[in-house]
Amino acid sequence: MAGRGDPPEGTPEGVPGGEDEYRSVVFDEAFVRAAHLQEFSARERLGEHTQAVRSRPSAWEGRSSSRQAILLVLLILLAFGTAIYLGVRNPYLPPADQRAEPLRTTVVPLAPQGPVVGGEPARLFDHSPAAEYRTGAAGINLPLTGRTTHFAESQVVTALSIAKDYLVASSLEPGVLSGDTVRPPRLLLDPDQLEQYDRSVEAPADDGRHALAAWLVRFDPRQVVLADPAARVQGTLRFEETSPDTLDVTADHTYTYAVRPAVRGAGPAGQASLFTVHRAVHFRFDREDLRMHRTELVTSTVEAGPQACGADTTGSLRPLLAGARPPETGGPAVTDPYATGRPAAPSLCGALAPSAQPSF
Repeated sequence: MAGRGDPPEGTPEGVPGGEDEYRSVVFDEAFVRAAHLQEFSARERLGEHTQAVRSRPSAWEGRSSSRQAILLVLLILLAFGTAIYLGVRNPYLPPADQRAEPLRTTVVPLAPQGPVVGGEPARLFDHSPAAEYRTGAAGINLPLTGRTTHFAESQVVTALSIAKDYLVASSLEPGVLSGDTVRPPRLLLDPDQLEQYDRSVEAPADDGRHALAAWLVRFDPRQVVLADPAARVQGTLRFEETSPDTLDVTADHTYTYAVRPAVRGAGPAGQASLFTVHRAVHFRFDREDLRMHRTELVTSTVEAGPQACGADTTGSLRPLLAGARPPETGGPAVTDPYATGRPAAPSLCGALAPSAQPSF
């Protein structure tokens, strides 16, 4: 017999309300937890919420955030490790500043073998070996450059440029040549050599360390002035890496100056004459020198004439002027100051080669 709530024939097939009809949409506990929307409770709905549901963070979002955080930490550690590795391996990082050694100096006067030739500056230059030389700083040319094993090409160019700046400041600056100042070359020196430089200025000596003529070219303004402000210059600059932390530059140049007596007179004594200085300077640079635009002088050898062999040339150079004859010297070795790229004269005095004088 059918129950009170059932029709006589039982529950008809296909009638809504059957248990099987909603079996496929029953939500288990896992599905509910994974839902992105959650209905507010009755108490929460009494509040100011205008929506009936709120969003819930999904488990995937939580796992994604954790993975992103781990990935970010790994990227930071990788960048930090790479920076440490490059810091150790990078050959261009500057090491501690290296202490500069004292400059070794050699100054050799060259005595003429006859009277000094005089004339007008332009004519003297045109009939001398300096006829094809360039004027002033244009005669100090930088060579073709490239990188070395441990120095970039830009660092090589910097070293060559500093060396040229020093040569210009010490050999072509009018105030330096006339003895009015010694500051321009000093500004380009490594601080470790400033004391030696200052002593060479204040008390020059022929001791292989303090000959001012090896640091710069200077004439005694009481005796000599420039007859032409533009010297003629020719020579070479070469660079070489001597260690992973040092770069050397060698300068080998000949400078020819037109000079005359400080007080003009009549006759040959009032004429101009040529005075030639051959300078071979060995520069050294560490990375701090390159950064600070300064240099260390390792050696400097100067051969200059016409001068008398007995003259004190450790401070100002003392040219023999037009018409002057040298005292007897006992036959020193003949030296041509225009012949660059050769060993310096080993003696304390040399004889100026006749070919170094103007010929008419």
